[in-house]
Amino acid sequence: MIEIRETDALLVIDVQNDFCPGGNLAIAEGDAVVPVINRLAPLVPTVVLTQDWHPAGHLSFASSHPGKAPFDTVTVGYGDQVLWPDHCIQLTEGAEFHADLRIPQAQMVIRKGFRPAIDSYSAFFENDKATSTGLTGYLRERGVTRVICTGLAYDVCVRYSAEDAQAAGFETVIVKDACRGVNAHGSLEAAEQSFSDRGLTVVDSGDIAA
Repeated sequence: MIEIRETDALLVIDVQNDFCPGGNLAIAEGDAVVPVINRLAPLVPTVVLTQDWHPAGHLSFASSHPGKAPFDTVTVGYGDQVLWPDHCIQLTEGAEFHADLRIPQAQMVIRKGFRPAIDSYSAFFENDKATSTGLTGYLRERGVTRVICTGLAYDVCVRYSAEDAQAAGFETVIVKDACRGVNAHGSLEAAEQSFSDRGLTVVDSGDIAA
């Protein structure tokens, strides 16, 4: 059982229309995370949302690479990059948070992936592993010691956010039933292996108590 502490923060990662059924990069049952997150959020003192926020023509879009298709991989300046369908384009309906998400008490929204030539999975760093979102400092200033990760997708943005939270010195928990995965190129299995190797705590929402 995980007892919520005053020094906990809940990360609600990319619960946006394009990642939910009917979206441009729909994750199976992506909208199923919403009621779980809505139940958890009031329990946790600090709540931060992240929002994928791409400009049109982003480097990570397959449409920006002639002859390439979604889920192909290319090499860019910071390493390998999976190519995605156009998604979460700034000021579009697809980039908006799911309409049923109810977290009025959230203190911060971190927008990521808005630089045209760098993708951003983690809530803490863009994919070059050098460009910070500022989240680490924000959490430290508020005395946060443990980060609880939820959202989309379990094997991409949740995974890299959890890994970076741990690397920054935060105790890290992933709430599995508050996440769903995209599973591209075996990414779901890779995420599970990474969590196990790093000793990250994976729980279900029923294991969390106020």
